[in-house]
Amino acid sequence: MPDVLLFICCCFCLEVLNRIQFRYNQAQLEELDDETLDDDQQTEWQRYLRQSLEVVAKVMELLPSHAFSTLFPVLQDNLDVYLGLQQFIVTNGTNRRLNISAENDCRRLHCSLRDLSSLLQAVGRLAEHFIGEVFAARFNDALVVVERLVEVTCYGSQTSLYDLETAVPSVLKPDLIDVHAQALAALQAYSHWLAQFYSEVHSQNQSQFMNLITSTIDASSPLITTKVPEKLLLSACHLMVSITSTVRPVFLVTLPAVRNIFNLITAENQTRRLPQEAHMLVCRALSNMLLLPWPNLPESEQQWQTRSSNHASLLAALAREYKGIRGTVNITPRQTDLNNMKAVIQQTLPVLRDVVDSISGESTKSRQICYQSLQESVQVSLSLFPVFIQQPDVTDEMLAFFLTLFQALRVQMGVAFTGQIIHTFLSMFTREQLAASILQEGSAGCRVVQKFLKILQVVVQEPGQAFKPFLPSILSLCMEQVYPVVAERSSPDVKAEMFELLYQILHQNWRYFFKTSVLTSVQRGAAEETMENEAQFTAAMQAFGQSFLQPDIHIFKQNIFYLELLNSKHKLYHRKLFRTSMLFHFINVLLQVLLHKSHDLLQEEITLAIYNMACVDFDAFYSAFMPEFLNGCQGVDTSQRAVLARNFKLERDLPSFTQSVQRLVNDLRYYRLCNSSLPTGTIKL
Repeated sequence: MPDVLLFICCCFCLEVLNRIQFRYNQAQLEELDDETLDDDQQTEWQRYLRQSLEVVAKVMELLPSHAFSTLFPVLQDNLDVYLGLQQFIVTNGTNRRLNISAENDCRRLHCSLRDLSSLLQAVGRLAEHFIGEVFAARFNDALVVVERLVEVTCYGSQTSLYDLETAVPSVLKPDLIDVHAQALAALQAYSHWLAQFYSEVHSQNQSQFMNLITSTIDASSPLITTKVPEKLLLSACHLMVSITSTVRPVFLVTLPAVRNIFNLITAENQTRRLPQEAHMLVCRALSNMLLLPWPNLPESEQQWQTRSSNHASLLAALAREYKGIRGTVNITPRQTDLNNMKAVIQQTLPVLRDVVDSISGESTKSRQICYQSLQESVQVSLSLFPVFIQQPDVTDEMLAFFLTLFQALRVQMGVAFTGQIIHTFLSMFTREQLAASILQEGSAGCRVVQKFLKILQVVVQEPGQAFKPFLPSILSLCMEQVYPVVAERSSPDVKAEMFELLYQILHQNWRYFFKTSVLTSVQRGAAEETMENEAQFTAAMQAFGQSFLQPDIHIFKQNIFYLELLNSKHKLYHRKLFRTSMLFHFINVLLQVLLHKSHDLLQEEITLAIYNMACVDFDAFYSAFMPEFLNGCQGVDTSQRAVLARNFKLERDLPSFTQSVQRLVNDLRYYRLCNSSLPTGTIKL
């Protein structure tokens, strides 16, 4: 790149950095609203900052060394101010105060802290430009950044700047908290760089790497307490999660700070429990540390037995109160007891669910250990389910837990226990129970039905014969219990899940309805097609057809997509039953939808579906269906029908067919509009 262009880019980068700093641009920045959230949940200031940082990141992508050499000195200047605050801390007994009180000094400190917060976000945004193929070439620059970030976070935690009394507490205290939180977040952004450091050059710089990780944990652990502002607490928790899930150092479990966190979380008497989100993040970090494979080590050195034992202890402690419910509950508990039990359930199950979800894509060994640790809690959940079936908020939480289990650990649960769970659910959800839940749209009860249908979707997609015996019951529940309730109501969320379940039943279990394969039917001809469970198949198709008569465009789009998929994968439109008794009904409904302009956004999808149905037998479509369709059209006379029929060309390729359909629809609308505007009796309809 020419020197002049390099100079221009560097000046541009510096100018952007200046524009986000109060030191240079205070008047303009103070005009930006930092309270009102837009549709993207950002304030005007946050949006401006994000867009500016994207520009800096783009320059970094094009001119990495120049962008870095521009940004880092600016960061250093503001860091020096922050790191120098320690000399102004005055301690008087238990009170600690920042001895800066002059108005101008407070204003300058406020601007410097705001700028440091922005620059830390800029440094974090550039983390991706130090990893991958450029890791070795930019290693030294990244190391300088990470060491500085570790220093800043340790300094913030050791001096507890967030806990100081200040001259302007409504301004400076949030500034100090924000800088500390942004430093932790910036360090978290470099977790992938730390992971690559661990994998590629750890052996040459072992002590350096260990010092970085140990210091990072030492900076985070003191913040994991209820005495720390929640913003700072959550930043520390997220950093812990990234270290345990992305970097995965083998020595992490031996660090005293980690052991202290483990003891804090598993203590029997938790008088000051962390807020739910922070508690969940810390539990995820501890679980990841014990479940996720260590990089750079063979299977024989993973210490699975010890880690499995520790993980079982962790989850036993987390579910201690929850498992205790089983021994005290009865079918009609008192209201006070019920409320206490609900609180325990709603605190515990989200944590267990998060632990499962975090390892859903991991190795079989990790999932195996996780299920072993969870096994008793799963059995407790199943035994409690009937007790709380009339409490939709609790049932919602339980089904969310079971849904995550089915998605992540169904192999580990085994066929027998999974079958027991499905049987319990199917027996508990009566028609009355489902109807009562569905009718309360947007309620916890409605969410319960959605999750139940999602669980059944997972079950019907399972390969093999293990869960096939449940198919009749699942179909019956779908068509006889859920569908009659939602058929004539909007219920968009439940409907979407119900049709998704119907589609998965048809797609994954096609041979339940059609014994012959697609290949066999093509080779031998459709005449030999063997049909089973015809009534259930017909009911499912009628449900799909009925959905096209309703105004919900999202359900319409979803269902037309499902029918097209079934046709492409299983030749649905070519099947004898569909072709002889349903095909023309579907085409008629779709043409009526085009005529009424009720779903104009889906014109392309509707026309394509009509074409795919018509091309099953073009001769029958043109010779039998079209005359019948035109004869049944209201609002046009005989001569107009003849014109419409004459103009509808016998096209067989998609583009020409599409044009013909569009012309037919437009002409028919035009005739109806003209006829309706004429005096009564002018034409004979």
